[in-house]
Amino acid sequence: MAKIAVLGFGTVGGGVARVLEENREAIAARLGEEVSLKRILVRRFRESPWRDRMTDRIQDITEDPEVSVAVEVIGGVDAALDYTRRCLMAGKHVVTANKQLVAEHGRELLELAEEHGVRYLFEASVGGGIPLLHPLVNCLGANRIEEVYGILNGTTNYILTQMTEQGESFRDALRAAQEKGYAEADPTADVEGIDAGRKTCILADLAFGQETPPAEVPMEGITRLDLRDVAIARAAGYRVKLLGRTLRLPEGGYAAYVAPHLIPEGKPIAHVSGVFNAAVIRGSAVGETLFCGPGAGACPTASACVADVMDCLAGPARFRFRWGKAGGLRDAREVVSRWYLRTGAGASAVLAAFPEAEVLLEEGGCAFLTGPLSGYAAETAAKTLPVLARLRVLD
Repeated sequence: MAKIAVLGFGTVGGGVARVLEENREAIAARLGEEVSLKRILVRRFRESPWRDRMTDRIQDITEDPEVSVAVEVIGGVDAALDYTRRCLMAGKHVVTANKQLVAEHGRELLELAEEHGVRYLFEASVGGGIPLLHPLVNCLGANRIEEVYGILNGTTNYILTQMTEQGESFRDALRAAQEKGYAEADPTADVEGIDAGRKTCILADLAFGQETPPAEVPMEGITRLDLRDVAIARAAGYRVKLLGRTLRLPEGGYAAYVAPHLIPEGKPIAHVSGVFNAAVIRGSAVGETLFCGPGAGACPTASACVADVMDCLAGPARFRFRWGKAGGLRDAREVVSRWYLRTGAGASAVLAAFPEAEVLLEEGGCAFLTGPLSGYAAETAAKTLPVLARLRVLD
């Protein structure tokens, strides 16, 4: 029987315990042995069916020869980084759902795991319950990855769904998300694009094999998004979604960023609504593949964590997650796309500046789509016209 430990026992930690218990027979049948939860690291003890397995000493895990895998679901960086390092150096595999830790320290921890002959896996850190990282590295391993983009935050997708389908303001939709438990009391990491940005960094690391520092990735959220632009976009056959995106550039290197986009309704990802997440991987051989499902929640995230535990216990890996030092990341303003612009100027001024513009609305100014422009050119346009809104279009 394999024995594991859980570091942290909040929502996801409790989910891991439940998945292991409720799916015990299925896990044993697939793995060839049972998996038992032996230790739970907590800051304070509380009443729980697993109370007898709780400890507040990391040494009870690192020094226990029976524990082979530690599942880190503490969150944040400080304690999580310290405990992850100690477990890896003690010869324990580590599985995590901690996107911030992986985005900021993933390369170091992968190298430390390899040095000590163990594995560091983090499927749950990006897609929650959606299998995404293993398909990117393993199933699509014969492809040259050209681009990965997706709806990587369920809170913002719920808010945008309410704005699009119900005509709610950002403030009202956020309040509803908080009441339903989809958004934290402090939703900054979600609505400012930080959560999606960390996930985008991990996708870029794996897709292009180089470290993508979060501090160098532009992250724009939805707090400045005007309901008027959402309505104009929908009337024109587009949906507004917050996308994390990383793509290979024609002149070499790659870009990564997070920003709201107009997505044509003909694209399946445009119809991913509510708290669901989705990601598209574009490979040189396979073309575009879409992955969609619950991106958060106790049991979906725990599902991915336990699958990683099983992967660690199954034997040597055929494919390893790894990436090198930073070096290929370019300015996201080099990415060329069409743009949605709304300006206080009239249509005649718009067409004089953008002869190929597709005018969407002439009312109190002009809303229009440009031809393909780099981010630099779009910034210049914003200076020549009194631009009130500027969003990329995903074609």
